[in-house]
Amino acid sequence: MQTKTRTHIIQQNFPVPVEYNVYFTQDLFDPSNPTFKQALKVEKGKELKLLFVIDSGLLEKTPGLQEKIKIYCENILQLKDLPEPIVLPGGEQCKNDFEHVASILDKINKNGICRHSYVVAIGGGALLDTAGFAAGIAHRGVRLIRVPTTVLSQNDSGVGVKNGINWYNKKNFLGTFTPPYAVINDQQFLETLEERDWRGGFSEAVKVALIKDKEFFTWIKNNIQNLVNRDNDSMQHLIYRCAELHLEHISSGDAFETGSSRPLDFGHWAAHKLEQFTHYSLRHGEAVAIGIALDCVYSSKIGLLDNSTCQEVLELLRDLGFRLYSPELLEVEGEDFRVLDGLEEFREHLGGDLTIMLLAAIGTGKEVHEIDREKMKESILFLEKEDGKI
Repeated sequence: MQTKTRTHIIQQNFPVPVEYNVYFTQDLFDPSNPTFKQALKVEKGKELKLLFVIDSGLLEKTPGLQEKIKIYCENILQLKDLPEPIVLPGGEQCKNDFEHVASILDKINKNGICRHSYVVAIGGGALLDTAGFAAGIAHRGVRLIRVPTTVLSQNDSGVGVKNGINWYNKKNFLGTFTPPYAVINDQQFLETLEERDWRGGFSEAVKVALIKDKEFFTWIKNNIQNLVNRDNDSMQHLIYRCAELHLEHISSGDAFETGSSRPLDFGHWAAHKLEQFTHYSLRHGEAVAIGIALDCVYSSKIGLLDNSTCQEVLELLRDLGFRLYSPELLEVEGEDFRVLDGLEEFREHLGGDLTIMLLAAIGTGKEVHEIDREKMKESILFLEKEDGKI
């Protein structure tokens, strides 16, 4: 006698609340500044444990920072046994070597850093990514406090919920969605930046303005000279508005990217490949500026964006100090430009349909699921010709 197979289902469904503060301050480790202590949750009856991960480039430009942190922790937080900070190189090299992740995991293990303890990452976006990945996989997630020290990390990557390192020669192939416990933007750290790193963060501001906020785009245009000349008040406004728009998007959209769309990665499909092709000598913000220019030109060539608006965007990027072309765009593999491989990698990273954000108007993005490769090639050649006019 044949018995019928029955299926029983228990359906589980529960929300996961996420809450974290992004602080804006100056001179974070001055004893009179209460911000860092406020950001910590000191639980009654439990020992407070901190492990600092610091960008070596930042330490070179801020002598005495380690001692200042130690004094703050001893006098303000009453910590008597602070582990020696982990010092790692900044820049993309930090994300290209898994040994840096392993060194953080080793210190987490040896110092008993648990899920009620804190990893405090101080540095640029690459260091924050590396430390965030390690914190996210240790004990399935220890508390992470990010202290971004570049424009790019303060206005974009440092305030979000993602982290990742490079693997298989692919940008952010390994990573987690791990919201930080807190983010603290200290404007004083921006004073240490080289010109390229000060300028690099502008591209992410232009990006989010183009797809989210026409008024912000106009503000950037009206404040080009202040920004280029390193006016601190103008930069603080730019960083604050970028962070605000970034956080609004995360809370209102697909924060953990379960779909096929990444609107905040406008211009990034090509940027990530250009970084790889140049062995990261082209910095992220510089590559993003080229990626934005490329996708704006393509948007105009398929009739989505009017030519005058496209030229307005290109002019703004140039005025902010960016080149809009890199020779690596023309590198050929087989019969195609190599950079076009970035389209498939971009799709693969999320799965599902290819979804690329293009520009319909200032402040208005439009997602498409197909790219005319011949039109994209034309767009690349257009940027090569435009670059020759500079």
